[in-house]
Amino acid sequence: MHDQDKEDQAGNDRDFVASLEKGLLVIEAFDANRSKLTLSDVAKITGITRAAARRYLLTLTRLNYAEFDGRYFSLSPRILRLGYAYLSSTSLSARVQPFLERISEETGESSSAAILDGDDIVYIARSATRRIMSIGLGVGSRLPAYCTSLGRAILAYQPQESIEAYLQRVRLEARTPKTVTDKDQFRTVLQDTRAQGYALVNEELEFGLRSIAVPVIQKTGQVTIALNLSAQAGRVSTDEMKERFLPSLNGASEALRYML
Repeated sequence: MHDQDKEDQAGNDRDFVASLEKGLLVIEAFDANRSKLTLSDVAKITGITRAAARRYLLTLTRLNYAEFDGRYFSLSPRILRLGYAYLSSTSLSARVQPFLERISEETGESSSAAILDGDDIVYIARSATRRIMSIGLGVGSRLPAYCTSLGRAILAYQPQESIEAYLQRVRLEARTPKTVTDKDQFRTVLQDTRAQGYALVNEELEFGLRSIAVPVIQKTGQVTIALNLSAQAGRVSTDEMKERFLPSLNGASEALRYML
């Protein structure tokens, strides 16, 4: 449909709010390459008059959706509320999945996201490049939290009383000879995880499997979800995991904290 046809249709539609359309056009005038615009810039980009552009910009400024320094207008962080309304209506898995796919594309390794459910982690999204475990994992799969990088990345950021209650309930069973089963040692592992900002599990869940995970720290400071990358121990060393994988994981974690 041509632009003129759209305008004619809008003009004949009594339910169409033209002022809202123009206000959205003003917001959309800003992008990565045009973070700051003058009044004339906005009028030119949107095709509306300077007088109308001025009213919309000043309204956005008064509502704290935009900022004005005396010459240039720019969008404020409050504008994220508009996108959040959509994001909050979609499922958590759908929001996380694109980030996992990007991580796997950057690293060539399998990535996952999980939440804590009772004493286990539950996988809510996966991007598998190859099968690296003896058991198949998919969305909904459960594993013990204590011997997984995802579980440790979440547990380390829980209140101390919650950690102690968890340790009172759980028996730290050896999945391999490398599994940490001493509770005092496990407390130290969680303290180290929180201090360094990531959890690295080296063949504690299964022989030949290494994984590294980071928490998604929400704006409230809470952690309910973590992201990880897993690889075969024979192919990737622990140092390489930190050097190659952490930047991708941290980038995704930082972006997701504003979407959860």
